[in-house]
Amino acid sequence: MKSTIEVLIFTFLFIGATATIHAKSKPSSGQWVASWASSQQIPEAHNALNPDDVRDTTLRQIVHLSLGGETLRVHISNAFGTSSLHFTSVHIAHPLSTFEPKIDVSTDRALTFSGKADVVVPAGAEFISDPIHYATAASSDLAITLHLDAPPEQQTSHPGSRTTSYLQHGDTVSAADMADAKKIDHWFWIAGVDVSADKASGAIVALGDSITDGRGSTTNQNNRWTDILAKQLQTNSKTRNLSVLNHGIGGNHLLTDGLGPNALARIDRDILAQTGVRYLIVFEGVNDLGKLSREGEQSQTEHDDLVHQMIAAYEQVILRAHAHGIKVFGATITPYVGSDYYHPAAANEADRTAVNQWIRQPGHFDAVIDFDKLTADPVHPDRLLPAYDSGDHLHPGVAGYKAMGECIPLNLFK
Repeated sequence: MKSTIEVLIFTFLFIGATATIHAKSKPSSGQWVASWASSQQIPEAHNALNPDDVRDTTLRQIVHLSLGGETLRVHISNAFGTSSLHFTSVHIAHPLSTFEPKIDVSTDRALTFSGKADVVVPAGAEFISDPIHYATAASSDLAITLHLDAPPEQQTSHPGSRTTSYLQHGDTVSAADMADAKKIDHWFWIAGVDVSADKASGAIVALGDSITDGRGSTTNQNNRWTDILAKQLQTNSKTRNLSVLNHGIGGNHLLTDGLGPNALARIDRDILAQTGVRYLIVFEGVNDLGKLSREGEQSQTEHDDLVHQMIAAYEQVILRAHAHGIKVFGATITPYVGSDYYHPAAANEADRTAVNQWIRQPGHFDAVIDFDKLTADPVHPDRLLPAYDSGDHLHPGVAGYKAMGECIPLNLFK
């Protein structure tokens, strides 16, 4: 029979060991804040990987961090997988360029998951790696290289990466280069990177569609409006502790599933589950407006119902975010008359005007970011300013994204 002293010693050691295990979930000081993230979806057939390409395969993917830290952890996602997914190894390194798969091999490190080098991610789930002491600077790039032994039944992806990824057969996660790799401008199975930060730090989520995802920006140059905002934040000592998380999905809708789940269905994963989120910018709705009459004009009742449903959706996003202490900023919907994709008529423009009027009204969002006023042609306010137009009259170009990112008042983020 154990003595009282032996029992006390055992209890003390057990509690100490438990505390050590749980301490891994937090950085040594401060808190975790997401520095980079992307929205997950099922890739369309033309954006998906061939199953044979994902058999015994290494995939190197480069992400652009907004906030730096001394410690990090990586989120691996199987959100839309229908079966478990086995990653035999996951490595990180500093890339030598945003335009090629070369890494600085002296910075290559293996990630672990509950102490193991491999991880099995269940269907519909996400795994976060163990913390690793790995210094990263704000506005720097990180290469995430993973190896899969077998293809999944259903892929989880972010097609609109605007960043080139590199794929080749075999386990080459630590290779200095992947010269013979297949190039693909999509991300697969990576969902986020958290960094250690002080307690005053936080994340800004940008919830949007292709204009947030960066259609019309330059591949591998990180010049979406969210990238510009992140750079602006770093120039101000009062805001350089904030990250920007781009949760745009091309073709996304507020109300219906398009390319990816509808915005309301994304609240839990893309807003509330984001690490350290304090602010939300909602910039959604042009695809709802355009879709209504894309195949033919609808009745005025249909137009009125759409406006009502969009406003109700905004109210739901605000309600859910406020319940978690997140400030919500509404961005007005930019002009799109002249678009060959939607062919908007007077009724569609009236809908956009009505929705934007509601967004601008006090008492709804915590603040308004007037992208419409910024990007509209003063002579033809239903059209994008030509200098900001990518050419399709729907998506801004690089100059437009720069203006959008720079127009956001930094004093919103107090």
